[in-house]
Amino acid sequence: MLKRIATAVVLIPIVLALILRAPVPVLAVVAALVALVTIHEFLKLTESYGVQPLRLPTYLFAALFFLALAVSAGETPLLSAGRFLVVLGFAAAIVPFLFLTILMRRGELSSGYPAAAASVFAFTYVALPMGMLVQIRLQAAGAIYLLYLLLVVWAGDIFAYFVGKSIGRHLMSPRISPKKTWEGAAASLAASVGVGWLLFRHAEQISSALLHYGLITRPGGMYGLEIPAMGPVIILTIVINIAAQLGDLVESLIKRGAGVKDSGAILPGHGGMLDRIDALLFAAPVLWFYMAWRVMQ
Repeated sequence: MLKRIATAVVLIPIVLALILRAPVPVLAVVAALVALVTIHEFLKLTESYGVQPLRLPTYLFAALFFLALAVSAGETPLLSAGRFLVVLGFAAAIVPFLFLTILMRRGELSSGYPAAAASVFAFTYVALPMGMLVQIRLQAAGAIYLLYLLLVVWAGDIFAYFVGKSIGRHLMSPRISPKKTWEGAAASLAASVGVGWLLFRHAEQISSALLHYGLITRPGGMYGLEIPAMGPVIILTIVINIAAQLGDLVESLIKRGAGVKDSGAILPGHGGMLDRIDALLFAAPVLWFYMAWRVMQ
């Protein structure tokens, strides 16, 4: 527990500084590094399923994807969103054929498809959502929306852990995650909704305070924008929370099938990078879709 808290105390300020203040190309580089470490952990897990993973091409393809994001950092929100859709669609369409073509050179042909499938899944499961986090930052008020996403996910995770541990009685999915309870899930949802409501209720004041202390630039704040009505905010927060909880369960399913407790040991008290960002990998696409839809209206 102490290691877990100490790691969080060190990492949270760094993460907040990156999402709020760092230039978008720098954020893209950091997101790429996190994605590459996470993909490495995931491909390591696939070995427990009898897969011989295709490592270097997967890393290179993911790195090129983030390079394209970094290059588009100076564009307007509408143009950046449109170009991101083009890059995303092309990458998702070509990656299966690219990896299968590379695997034609393998002597054991029966290992080709499982390896390609693992690499494609690693890209879509890890790299695309991490890329969406970067693309969110490019939108109007992107820093505030990223702050909202992280606070909603973190609040849900914290309340699920402590409430589930103290009063949880009804198991949610004992075969996949024996410690998760419905009581914890309900507390997670309530905490996320409360945090999301508070943040948007005081979005302008929070933006002004962050700007005053030099933690955001003006385009990252909620200035000159119509703040969403509370009804849509609550619905969006509910969907994000459910996605985050499912992301946690999906990663538990992968680890349970691989017969391991943690995806790695890079973060003391938290396990691997995949253990730390599993909820974001499902939650980020929800917020990205909402913001892309809003920009293109």
